[in-house]
Amino acid sequence: METASVSAIDPREFRHTLGRFATGVTIVTTEVAGQVHGMTANAFVSVSLEPPLILISVDNRARMINHLTASQRYGISILAESHEPFSHHFAGHPVDGLEIPLVKKHGVSLLEGAVGHLVTNVVQTIPAGDHTLYLGQVEYLWWQDERPLLFYGGRYRKLNRRAKQPMEEWLDDEFFFFQPGDSF
Repeated sequence: METASVSAIDPREFRHTLGRFATGVTIVTTEVAGQVHGMTANAFVSVSLEPPLILISVDNRARMINHLTASQRYGISILAESHEPFSHHFAGHPVDGLEIPLVKKHGVSLLEGAVGHLVTNVVQTIPAGDHTLYLGQVEYLWWQDERPLLFYGGRYRKLNRRAKQPMEEWLDDEFFFFQPGDSF
């Protein structure tokens, strides 16, 4: 595909192109004045091992901006494939009668049964176009071996798994894990 100048990039094509990058799905939570607030996000990335830092990207039009500014803390629940209804709910498509099982860790509510949890303190806020980036230092983490909910090409996806295989074999044989400093 040809490259284009920044002004010539169609926002829909930009979104479709980035949708070719498979991601996990998370629920970002924070608490303000005793009220839990959450949103679905796949704009989540690890930044540093020392110190342990993660980053989320939040649309400037989202109500979550005000909540994160007030609390300066957030939690990440990495969703299991059974959590798709929660993803819809926190993405602004409420699911009638959905009970949301929360567990509180280090003062932040997280979704129970998730693949992983992280709790952070915001250490830097970075304006970035129509989004704001929240760099958080991790103060709590936990994980379990469960099948994650994935997002690819604008749709939820699941890992392809044959019965009774260990988790390490759930991924396609052509998927490689790299360690820092590896070259390819």
